[in-house]
Amino acid sequence: MDLTTKYMGLELKNPIVPSASPLSHTVDSVKQLEDAGAAAVVVYSLFEEQILHESGELDHYLSHHTESYAEALNYFPEPEKFNLTPYQYLDHIANLKKSVSIPVIGSLNGVSKGGWIQYAKNIEQAGADALELNIYYVAANPNMTSADVEKMYIETVKEVKSQVKIPVAVKLSPYFTSMANMAKQLDEAGADALVLFNRFYQPDFDLEKLEVVPNLVLSTNWEMRLPLRWIAILYGHIKASLAATSGIHSHEDAIKVIMAGADVAMVCSELLTNGIGRIAEILKGIENWMEENEYDSISMMKGSMSQKSVAEPASFERANYMKMLQSYKALI
Repeated sequence: MDLTTKYMGLELKNPIVPSASPLSHTVDSVKQLEDAGAAAVVVYSLFEEQILHESGELDHYLSHHTESYAEALNYFPEPEKFNLTPYQYLDHIANLKKSVSIPVIGSLNGVSKGGWIQYAKNIEQAGADALELNIYYVAANPNMTSADVEKMYIETVKEVKSQVKIPVAVKLSPYFTSMANMAKQLDEAGADALVLFNRFYQPDFDLEKLEVVPNLVLSTNWEMRLPLRWIAILYGHIKASLAATSGIHSHEDAIKVIMAGADVAMVCSELLTNGIGRIAEILKGIENWMEENEYDSISMMKGSMSQKSVAEPASFERANYMKMLQSYKALI
């Protein structure tokens, strides 16, 4: 079977790519990902706050920003809690490029389009094959309009693209009023790929200490349905590559997002839970399914179940909503 695929111009041996996670913290673990069959790897994110802390600007950034509070300084991790400093991160990228043959994709996690975007260029100079821009922004300011939020994303992407020549992917949340239009704007701004979707980790309350606490919950495969729908809708309407992330746990999940139109299926929680060896099992499952269903290549499958290809395009919109409610009623 021909499992090769192309993701934002990168020729990949198959569509399985581990997303940014602790599994890329060391060269040895990335080698294990490669040995298990990973086609590329997205390196653990470098955070805007790490760069600001390194430059001595974090106190000013948190204390003087109109939407933030000085108390937030106590909530951010101490520098030693981060896996890598900005300079160590760049060294890590360089070391990975010397140690593995698969493409290495750097990752920047931030909001502003300030000086930290210079690190996009630094990551390119360190040898990264591409860059994933994770714009993690919760629009909590009631005076900020949806147009303001969209403009911030677009300007950030344009600024990064002006700094680098390597491909740039944008990892998005699903919380846009018009997701299709936002995808089109990012495509026109020069994004080489859209990664759908970022998971916003929700805070929890500690009722004993009466504190707001972080609460990490790994994904389950039902979360795959949201990127599945939007990839199927967007396929064929934008030039940018499409990557599915969140909820990819099995070969069936990977096949579904590819048939929706994804170029790659990004895996994280499944590997953290059940081990790096799951990559080989997922790939074997894809090959077996393709053989049983007479598909010779990934390109033959790609987009075959997208909105533009299925017999009932409305099934991705309101029609599916009504049909599901009726099917549930029939069970009563």
